[in-house]
Amino acid sequence: MNIQTNTQTQGQKPKIFVARAIFPEALAKLEQSFEVHSNQEDEIFTPEQLQKALSGVAGALVTGSERIDSAALANAKDLKIVANISVGYNNFDVPAITAAGVMASNTPDVLTDTTADFGFALLMATARRITESEHWVRNGLWDKWSIVNNPLGMDLHHSTIGIIGMGRIGQGIAKRALGFGMNVIYHNRSRLSEADEQSCGASYVSKEELLRTADHVVLVLPYSAESHHTIGAKEIALMKPSATLVNIARGGIVDDLALAQALKEKRIFAAGLDVFEGEPKVNPELLKLSNVVLAPHIASATEKTRRAMVDLAIANLRAALDGKKPPSLINVEVFKP
Repeated sequence: MNIQTNTQTQGQKPKIFVARAIFPEALAKLEQSFEVHSNQEDEIFTPEQLQKALSGVAGALVTGSERIDSAALANAKDLKIVANISVGYNNFDVPAITAAGVMASNTPDVLTDTTADFGFALLMATARRITESEHWVRNGLWDKWSIVNNPLGMDLHHSTIGIIGMGRIGQGIAKRALGFGMNVIYHNRSRLSEADEQSCGASYVSKEELLRTADHVVLVLPYSAESHHTIGAKEIALMKPSATLVNIARGGIVDDLALAQALKEKRIFAAGLDVFEGEPKVNPELLKLSNVVLAPHIASATEKTRRAMVDLAIANLRAALDGKKPPSLINVEVFKP
């Protein structure tokens, strides 16, 4: 692992660690204020390498590939903040970070619309079998076309979409669904206000009713121990054989093996997945199937949005090291003005 260091200002400025490659312009701005130890080669750290990298630094910019827990923080005596370049933070052991007196932050809001756009795009690709149809073209099967023989998909317009997880992104997907004339139902830990339900055109239902009723199920809930395998074999068994399932939430929300078995046996129509258990590894059973669309965790991946995420993470880091409250602080109890 080759960690690059801005050596011109060593000893004069606070030390920070950047765990993955970021935009060169952002890195250059950081180097104006900090002694930066960066991983622009974008290699994945082992737990031991991460522990060593966090030793002696005041702040760290990290991503979902870095697990920040008590072991990672064992030698991080100078660390004041770990700033995640992500809205999700299941890579953070928040109690352990808090116990160490370290602030933790994420990047909400700036990726809401981009992620909702992608969620709907993945839903469309899944329902209309777009990637499977592309393979028909690439593999010279177009001449096999007929009215009933080419890949036939499922309609979105006037169908029922069920959204599990109705935060900012879930509400964004609901509003996009209205443009397709879809009936929107949702399930969430807590029901939305009447005004928010009206703005989304959404009706609250139980999870079981949603799974039985929806033509298309979209998952946008945060990962936690409680939400692990929110969708497993039992839940899939409630769904229509014609239904689709889209996961843009987090790996572990879905039991990938149970899903692969259901797809193989055509117990549901298709699935679209941007996240996976154990990613970047993907369950090999999913890779064998044609009725699943696979994407490499790219729901927020537009240049404008990724730059905004980096900028917000940097703003969180700067605020913490200036003695100010970071804009999107997770463990607010740690901050002492």
